[in-house]
Amino acid sequence: MIKPLIDTHTHTIASGHSYSTIIENCLEASKKGLKIIAMTDHGPKMPGGPHIFHFGNLKVLPEYIHDVRVLKGVELNIIDYDGNVDLDDARLSMLEFAIASLHDVCISPGSIKDNTRALIGAMKNKYVCAIAHPGNPAFPIDIDEVLKAAKEYNVLIEINNSSFKTSRPGSYENCKRIAYKALENGNLLTLGSDAHVCYDVGNLEKSIKLLEEVGADERYVISTDVDRFLKFLKSKRNY
Repeated sequence: MIKPLIDTHTHTIASGHSYSTIIENCLEASKKGLKIIAMTDHGPKMPGGPHIFHFGNLKVLPEYIHDVRVLKGVELNIIDYDGNVDLDDARLSMLEFAIASLHDVCISPGSIKDNTRALIGAMKNKYVCAIAHPGNPAFPIDIDEVLKAAKEYNVLIEINNSSFKTSRPGSYENCKRIAYKALENGNLLTLGSDAHVCYDVGNLEKSIKLLEEVGADERYVISTDVDRFLKFLKSKRNY
């Protein structure tokens, strides 16, 4: 049985359209038995998102809140088909966990070729640790090419729980195909709640159900093993 100890995708009020503080998120994570959460507020190109100073000042946060390890991070917006993102390397180098994703308020959905090139371009950024919600039907991709690049650049592929609720209708079958092929290709998967309110932190049930349907177990899901996850971070940036 897949038992996540890490939620690699959460938001706070700093994102502009989320409703809880980092303290509230950590309290909920602690109640649910999580050991680590990544605080991944949207990058500055998201309408209503935080100023770049928000990311530079994350150093003021304690390492642990309510006995939960808080990774200071960001959900980067991919802003063009070359895979450029909305935070500079100087600030990214100060963070611990960066995910990158496509949002239609930051980049217009393109062709399969365009969207695939955008994701692969973002993966080439040495600070990008994971690609978030790659199964979004609004941004069709070449799954094989994306997974091949993720393996080459040591990037995690996220199974996003929020996509199966209200955020990205039609994602389930796409994510199922991604998960099947990830198992065949040997990609590492991570689980993200994409919580925009504290009660959803650690809410990963639909993602777990999908992975169990495709025959995945904890070998393929890095979010179930704290030591393995921290080793991954170290491999990305000498963390």
